[in-house]
Amino acid sequence: VGTLGNDLRVEFKAVGDTVNLASRMEGLAKPGATYVTEDAHKLTEGLFRFEALGRKDVKGKKEPVQVYRVIAPSTRRTRFDVSAEQGLTPLVGRERELELLMDGFERAKLGRGQAFSIMAEAGVGKSRLLYEFRKAVVNEDVTFLEGKCLSFSRGIAYHPVIDILKANFDIQEGDRDAKIKEKVASGLKILDADEASSLPYLLELLSVKDSGIDKIPMSSEAKKDRIIEAVKRITLKGSEIRPLVIAIEDLHWIDNSSEKYLKHLLDSISGARVFLIFTYRPEFVHTWGGKSYHNQLNLNRLSNRECISMVTYLLGADDVDSALEELILEKTEGVPFFIEEFVKSLAQLKIIVRENDHFQLAKDIQELTIPATIQDVIMARVDALPEGAKEVLQKGSVIEREFRYELIKLITGFPERILLSHLSALRDSELLFERGIHPKTTYIFKHALTRDVVYDSILSRRKKKLHEQVGNAIEDHYTGNIDEYYGVLAEHFIQSENYKKGANYTKLASRKARIAASFNDAITCGEKRAICLERLPRTERIEKEIIDARVTVGLYYTQMNHMVKAKEAVEPIVNLAFESDYKKRIAQIYTIFGTYNFAVEGDYPKGIQNLKDALEIATELNDFANLSVANHWIGHAYSDCCEFERALYHLENCLKINEAAKVLWGISIMKSCIAMTVFNNQGKIESGYRSSQEGLRIARESGDSLSKAEAFTFHGCSCFHKGFMEEAEAFLLKGSSLCDRINYFAMGACANTYLGNIYFERGEYQKAINYYNKANLPLEQFGVWPSWQKTNEIAKARAKVMNNEKDINLELLFKYRHENKQKLNDGMMSRYIAEIILNNDNRHVNEANDWINQAIETNKKNGTMWHLGRDYALYAELHKRKKDLSKAKENLSKAIDIFQEGGADGWVEKYEKELAELY
Repeated sequence: VGTLGNDLRVEFKAVGDTVNLASRMEGLAKPGATYVTEDAHKLTEGLFRFEALGRKDVKGKKEPVQVYRVIAPSTRRTRFDVSAEQGLTPLVGRERELELLMDGFERAKLGRGQAFSIMAEAGVGKSRLLYEFRKAVVNEDVTFLEGKCLSFSRGIAYHPVIDILKANFDIQEGDRDAKIKEKVASGLKILDADEASSLPYLLELLSVKDSGIDKIPMSSEAKKDRIIEAVKRITLKGSEIRPLVIAIEDLHWIDNSSEKYLKHLLDSISGARVFLIFTYRPEFVHTWGGKSYHNQLNLNRLSNRECISMVTYLLGADDVDSALEELILEKTEGVPFFIEEFVKSLAQLKIIVRENDHFQLAKDIQELTIPATIQDVIMARVDALPEGAKEVLQKGSVIEREFRYELIKLITGFPERILLSHLSALRDSELLFERGIHPKTTYIFKHALTRDVVYDSILSRRKKKLHEQVGNAIEDHYTGNIDEYYGVLAEHFIQSENYKKGANYTKLASRKARIAASFNDAITCGEKRAICLERLPRTERIEKEIIDARVTVGLYYTQMNHMVKAKEAVEPIVNLAFESDYKKRIAQIYTIFGTYNFAVEGDYPKGIQNLKDALEIATELNDFANLSVANHWIGHAYSDCCEFERALYHLENCLKINEAAKVLWGISIMKSCIAMTVFNNQGKIESGYRSSQEGLRIARESGDSLSKAEAFTFHGCSCFHKGFMEEAEAFLLKGSSLCDRINYFAMGACANTYLGNIYFERGEYQKAINYYNKANLPLEQFGVWPSWQKTNEIAKARAKVMNNEKDINLELLFKYRHENKQKLNDGMMSRYIAEIILNNDNRHVNEANDWINQAIETNKKNGTMWHLGRDYALYAELHKRKKDLSKAKENLSKAIDIFQEGGADGWVEKYEKELAELY
């Protein structure tokens, strides 16, 4: 039998669900109410989950009472849940914001998904508003999941997403892999979600060994896409059962992968019963603005009236001296957290006194030493602590904003009785809050500012030692699931300047991020690893590891088409790699430099030579991975130089490697690539169409998002060259959308360039301009393919002329053509300029004639026959305007012959109609 007080908060376990009954206390836990339980000795404090057993007569009671069995302590409480037990100040100045959240929640319940971003500086009340909202919906039949970002979690892929998954599947600390797998599989059945397309990816996020993800053949980009899709799928499935609220706090500390997931999720909630809430400080800039269902709440500081309302509550009196009011208003500047801490500090320092329910300053303000900032206030309270409690607080701040009892015990070395006494003092001071039941207790700093101030107060030398202690303690305590802590361990050891362990854990964290297809996070870890290694004493082994680290980062960047950053990553170790004759990495360096040479500098001879050197070494080493990559890139380089047979040779070599390895997504990409970079550019349109069609079929079979993005895009290009405009538009729009989703910016630029071409042909000139701009934006941002950018600028000018815009700078366009280093574009740029001149006015027909002749000669020389056909068609138009119908017929016939030979059926049909109109 246990007697529960008013401040006990319970969760009642109903059928298959857990419902927070915090607001139903009146009927469950009145003072002196008696509950029968098998675990009465545990009913001391904290939040429990209870299971209903039925009703029993209890001796001395006239009526039977409800009986509960303690199932487990609840571990998922926020700091506001804990502080509510000791009493919160009334909510002031946030009624309108809370009302807006509730209105959004009502819309989400009806299947009109909503998202709210709550932005405010530290201490202004983001978490409090979220707590009040959660309390307001506690009686609703709703699933409420929360995740949070921590300062050390920025290098840990999907950190808040993992929080949400654990809450969703009720995964507890200490659950082993088999138990986690069982819980997730069971949860997927309840959600009616496909296990094959979800389970491996969710288990991978939850760090379950043998998740099965490595056995699924797919590109890294596709793996990342599948992970995001799996989490999104269960989110939307869950919202079909009951409305779903997902709250994520402190996005200013979010990792790249989680941010991309949230952006992707946000695109999918408009028709779902999903309500998203994000909190962050002003320095964070989100990437999902512009959605009609996304709402921004900016929390301002409190007004003077609202501040005084808080003060009177905190002091427990309505009568406060005006001088005291003015002092508080001046010092706290409307920040709620500062008000609370400042008032408590004044009371603790005996700066204020109470006389007959009237509060005033103890003495003249000039004689007082008053804390001037929130940092001073917090440190005044910390300095008043006993030395042992202060030490616990400081060591806890080094761990993070939250820390577990087992860990702080290892770090402090205090006997249990003494440690619990110190923690109790910290809890009583309200600098820390407590969650859970001893010894499975977690301690939480009341506010992020509290943790920051305490942490910053530690001397640098001591701070390093403490980080080392924390890292060692985590290693010792979490041996069974150490992989969950790679990122955290890396941070602690880097901060402690133990660069050897820092390098080791950044390597492990990078590998984990790569397996989860989080390239941005893998790159971040890889760059930190390189810095750690470079601070270690130089040995042959360390130098080799430095080369490994930097080349790996460079390869990741190249894979993402960030050639500038790839080159910057490897430049510091180029000489070192050559001096040590580290052939495998030298080959990869040649690949990185080769792609940079032609994609950024436009130096094709140098780029091709570097890629040849890479191929030579890779062949010597039987390094099939680098053979595949180098053959792919040199194929592109040769195609840009109009050396199509050489391009085909290398691209087919890459295809053979993928076929030998039975990598479907790689086979699809190479077939699509050959279609575009060789056949379509040569003018062998029928061959290109068949090849890209095959690439698309294989991409659909593989289900891989990267190959589908490329296959949709390149088949759309084939359809355009074929003259099938409606098909081309449909495929290119799908390709563009997929590229946006998986951040495949280079392929997306290709899709958008061809969409611009389609809309130009249709006469939708403003739409064409928009797509040329969209194509160039990422190319400019990442500094790649400058000649492609210039070609798009000329194409855009062509559309502007047709859109009756006259402010065309012809001299700039001539300069673009002169500066072009991508031979493939020579004839196309000349034809575009001819069109611009021809349609700008009728006074420069002869000049247009010269440019068309230049285009014809160039495309003949380069063997770019489809473009030659377009040249003759434009020449026919020029002669038609000159009333020379004979020449017009002659050139139009030449165009038709070229298109017929290449298999560009739609263009044949178009120009045959135009030819018929000339007779």
